[in-house]
Amino acid sequence: MLDYASLAALAAVVREGGFERAAATLGVTASAVSQRVRALEERVGCVLVVRGQPPVPTPAGARLCAHAERVHLLEGELAAALPGIGGDAPGTPTTLRVAVNADSLGSWFLPAAARFAERTGALLDLVIDDEGHTAERLRSGEVLAAVTTDPAPVQGCRITALGVLRYAAVASPAFLRRHCPEGVTAQSLARMPVLRFDRRDALQARWAEDAFGITLGAPAHWVPSTQGFLDGALAGLGWCMNPLMLVEPHIGAGRLVELRPGRRLDVALHWQHARLGARLLDALTTEVVAAARASLVMRRRGATTPR
Repeated sequence: MLDYASLAALAAVVREGGFERAAATLGVTASAVSQRVRALEERVGCVLVVRGQPPVPTPAGARLCAHAERVHLLEGELAAALPGIGGDAPGTPTTLRVAVNADSLGSWFLPAAARFAERTGALLDLVIDDEGHTAERLRSGEVLAAVTTDPAPVQGCRITALGVLRYAAVASPAFLRRHCPEGVTAQSLARMPVLRFDRRDALQARWAEDAFGITLGAPAHWVPSTQGFLDGALAGLGWCMNPLMLVEPHIGAGRLVELRPGRRLDVALHWQHARLGARLLDALTTEVVAAARASLVMRRRGATTPR
């Protein structure tokens, strides 16, 4: 059997980003935390955390941390139903680790998170990743739930279709006058600077292929922020794909222009969460689905996911 005091120490080191912070959270000394982690490593026969600033879990350590978080979640709910068994100190909030893509976080997800926190008193540890890769974090056990484009249920998880996050290709009027005074063409699109979120961001390239039939090889500014994408487009830094709900007011006011009006791309989103039967996960799911239904476009039959 695992030593759950040692497991809790490992999870705290990773979650809090250091041995001193983990010690403060657990109410013990940093030396005690270090000894517990070392004892657990000796027990399982491998290194579980790479000591650094911050400490980083190895693959084995990440799996054990995920197990610890699941046990903590279930024990917290059991203690709430059966106070006599003990558990965390009264009023200690439970934290749920959730993976979400940056555009969802910047457009529709946070109101759901706020309502969930107000309703339950729980905390969220949000992990930002591309929506095409968040399911991997769920599959590895790193998170308990995720917003993802993956329509295939992760083993041990429930899945709910959320709707479509619709994107528009936009730039400032001044940027378009400077780079394509005669209008946007395949030739001008191949030359003018584009904004990309990171090396996995293929949305701009997918739109260029769909709208103009070209393989996009234009110079790129790297802007790893949803708000940065919007601000960069408004400032004339480059053209980019943005959630329509964020740029529609700017299009209406003339601050941004669609490169091809009405030519959008839809990203179908899904919500997946662990089948723990946990009250908190069910409550979070309720809020996420409600927020999605209020903000996203309901997916039409036959719609495709663009990336």
